[in-house]
Amino acid sequence: MSVLTVKGLSHRFIDKQLYTDASLFLNPNDHMGIIGENGAGKSTLIKILTGQIIPDEGQIKWQRGIDIGYLDQYASLKPGVTVEAFLDSAFQKLIDAEKRMLTYYDTYSSQPDDDLLAKAGKIQEQLESQNYYERQTSIDNVASGLGILALYGRDVSELSGGQRSKLILAKMLLTNPDVLLLDEPTNFLDKEHIDWLADFLANFTGAFIVISHDFDFLNRITNCISDIELSTITRYTGSLKQALRQKAANQATYQKEFEKQQREVSKLKKYIAKNKAGTRAKSAKSREKQLDKMSILKPLSNNRQANIEFPYTDTASQILYEVNNLSIGYDQNKALLHKPLNFSVGNGEKIVITGFNGAGKSTLIKTMMGKIPALAGTVTTASTVVTNYYWQELIWPNKNMSPLQYLQGRFEDAKPKVLRQVLARAGLSSQQAQQGFVSLSGGEQSKVKLAEMMLHSANVLILDEPTNHLDVQTKDNLKQALQVFPGAVLLVSHEAEFYAGSWIDTVLDIEKSI
Repeated sequence: MSVLTVKGLSHRFIDKQLYTDASLFLNPNDHMGIIGENGAGKSTLIKILTGQIIPDEGQIKWQRGIDIGYLDQYASLKPGVTVEAFLDSAFQKLIDAEKRMLTYYDTYSSQPDDDLLAKAGKIQEQLESQNYYERQTSIDNVASGLGILALYGRDVSELSGGQRSKLILAKMLLTNPDVLLLDEPTNFLDKEHIDWLADFLANFTGAFIVISHDFDFLNRITNCISDIELSTITRYTGSLKQALRQKAANQATYQKEFEKQQREVSKLKKYIAKNKAGTRAKSAKSREKQLDKMSILKPLSNNRQANIEFPYTDTASQILYEVNNLSIGYDQNKALLHKPLNFSVGNGEKIVITGFNGAGKSTLIKTMMGKIPALAGTVTTASTVVTNYYWQELIWPNKNMSPLQYLQGRFEDAKPKVLRQVLARAGLSSQQAQQGFVSLSGGEQSKVKLAEMMLHSANVLILDEPTNHLDVQTKDNLKQALQVFPGAVLLVSHEAEFYAGSWIDTVLDIEKSI
């Protein structure tokens, strides 16, 4: 029996039909990955499954009594709660049960009643069966695996964005639900923590649905794939590699049918146009009816392919940054690094900054750019340096404004035609360029940030986790753009596959300074 059954799912968002009579099912042992292009409807599907969005049509049926764990990146974190206390709250129902049990025992000591003793005994069995008394070990194991063990005493309000995401993920895993729903869980994880999560999910005894653009991660954890394309959901059994091979074969067959139909449609239209009036008008009318009755196939992809290119400003300086005895952080008494940093950035040099989440990668580049002051040491910047910065947060002045309106506000002298062209080169359609940010997927919003970068001429590109949310084709195009950029590149990325290869000159591992 399936734990989830979706039938007849149809949903339109703005002017885009995401699903048409689509179906999906999840079996008790399914480890399912969801794939599809940016904007295909992956995150919307999760929101429909969790009841956050009501679809236009369709039936969503969960098995009765099933416990669902949903990774909510926007869960409330109230100040005044420590990281350890927040994780312990994953066991709140059992903590409350223990309190009831102790009350029963306490009452029984003064008012002997077999019913009270039976209730207390039942709760005791429940606590033992769910390993309640070993919960601290469970908390420590998950916290260690996700790299937040050292944060136990920190207030949750002091955490970085990445640390916050890991904390929310850790708590959800500790609740041990029957089904996990995870939307891009690796976005803020480093390689070692991605490895730990992959092992955890591969050995998870329940079912899960995971959305991820990290194909290596999906290949390690899944036994079935659901692909959202052409407003439908296609299920493939087996690993991601097997699914992609089958999908490629299906696409090849579909493309032949599409091209055959397009030739037939073109032929019919030409005949109708030529013979609409005259002796063959009746025949043309018959062909017109034939055309009207045809179920026209959609092209395989309506998404534009990105063509990213970052404009370059020349510099005569050979050394663009000199970092000497640098100490970074937001509090003089809480430096992020125990050892000061010393390095330089040469003209044209490509540098990757690595280290676990919260080690200070984002803080380092913000310090180098002068956005936050250094705690100690110096950053000497050449006078000819012009930076172009990609920050990882998807935050906009107004979520209802469109990408085109946003860029017009940022580049008042630019002609709308130029801005539309740049958005198109970033991989956005003309329709997406005029939709509100609230209606765009994370990947589509990330493309707006890339478009903004393409309007800045610079000799240093600084990018903080630019691949989060991006589909594979756009990531590949971004990598090519960084490789050919004549200036320097400072890149923070958790995806080792993205920066693998000879195009990177230096890997700066700031963990060595901790």
